[in-house]
Amino acid sequence: MKELVIISGKGGTGKTSVAASFAALAENAVVADCDVDAADLHLVLEPQVLDRHDFSGGFNATVRTVQCSGCGTCLQLCRFGAVNLDRGRAQIDPIACEGCGVCSHFCPEEAIDFSPSINGQWFLSTTCHGPMVHARLGIAQENSGKLVSLIRKQAKQIAANEDRNLIIIDGSPGIGCPVIASLTGADQLLAVTEPTMSGRHDLKRVADLAAHFGSPLAVCINKWDLNPDLTRLIEDDARQRKLPVVGRIRYDRAVTDAQIHRRTVVEHTPSGAATDIKKLWQAISTLLSAPQTPKNHP
Repeated sequence: MKELVIISGKGGTGKTSVAASFAALAENAVVADCDVDAADLHLVLEPQVLDRHDFSGGFNATVRTVQCSGCGTCLQLCRFGAVNLDRGRAQIDPIACEGCGVCSHFCPEEAIDFSPSINGQWFLSTTCHGPMVHARLGIAQENSGKLVSLIRKQAKQIAANEDRNLIIIDGSPGIGCPVIASLTGADQLLAVTEPTMSGRHDLKRVADLAAHFGSPLAVCINKWDLNPDLTRLIEDDARQRKLPVVGRIRYDRAVTDAQIHRRTVVEHTPSGAATDIKKLWQAISTLLSAPQTPKNHP
């Protein structure tokens, strides 16, 4: 079983469009949407949810006002300014609360409950291209890295149970916690970038992150023909780092048309960007089938 993670240094580079097309081109694969903060792979693949589960990534403190004596102990101990006194009773702001549990632990009246919070949901689904695991994190909720790890675990379990040989992961943009949770231990990373100065800069950060975790990284430039000169600079940057440049994808309005019709571009049209993505898939498949060197982790 191999894991392919598609990432990008910034949002809007076409990462999800590539992931969706790979799902359509692959055989015997499981798809996982690990971009849990802004999940949108389901908009193209249209999964039918078979099972859904609540996700708890932390805890919430709540006051039982009838039992509260208004002593102010929690107000003094809270370092996040989440506690205030109203009419002699403590109240906790759920937005400011960091879920540390100090107020509940030291409350002399034992008037503060400290219970798991529901931060989102995760789903086991089916698509016309095979099984899919995805999630929806609530607005302003945290612990996206923990949710990503859960999604990957479930995808691996499905792949093992159904004897599927590939997991295609749509990772988060950037280099933060959910990205790290998406890529550690993966067999191959594909960074989708764009020919802009921010795209070039953020690709360098992604390359540094991949190198830190010893994860093999390949590079693809989307909409390369909008700035051929910068495309060449990005490709030079990649080669200096000994990163394979496995594809260029042209700018093509058919990509947007396909999204409007809730389809992948490789299903929507046989030419243009679809041809480029098919070539990219062939190159990635070759990398995945090559003997893997041992993974190094710090």
